[in-house]
Amino acid sequence: MDLHAWITQQVDAVEAAARSELEGRRVTFDPDLNGRAVTGTITAVSHGPDGLNLAIAQHGIDPVDEAPAPVHSAAAVFRRCEADRRILARHQADPDQTAFPGACNGCGVDDWGLPNIDNINDCPELLDLAHAHGITPDVLAGLDHPRPPEADVNERYANGGALTPGTVITTSDVPEALRGPCWKP
Repeated sequence: MDLHAWITQQVDAVEAAARSELEGRRVTFDPDLNGRAVTGTITAVSHGPDGLNLAIAQHGIDPVDEAPAPVHSAAAVFRRCEADRRILARHQADPDQTAFPGACNGCGVDDWGLPNIDNINDCPELLDLAHAHGITPDVLAGLDHPRPPEADVNERYANGGALTPGTVITTSDVPEALRGPCWKP
């Protein structure tokens, strides 16, 4: 699991906790502004593009002075989770990078076309999100670090001998007739 997956897991947990905290809660609303308070129990919670959506099983009319449940704080949690998901959507591993398979897509590239952040675990945006979700140095150290695949020795000969990024140069394939007395493979 890399940093992106860890943060996604944390956001899902926070959202599930907020959803379960709201479901089954008794709330009081004044939907028609006529002074009649409608009381009900929240049966389902969803957060869409229009904001927080609550499915409420109504119980009838209650006194107006009953304090409503703090739905506004749960709405803030859902908005924060949505904002975190938007950042995660921008800052993920770039599928088009072959030389740097763990490069962050959201951090862009430099003048040479190389990624500014070649490892998703080093992305400053994701590190800030992880900090907000309580990552510890031990957890960060235990995350997977994407690495470029090991290049095949014969790969450098496939394109006319030109070296490509990630090519491993070895001397083990030099014929024995060309090896001198101080040869080190």
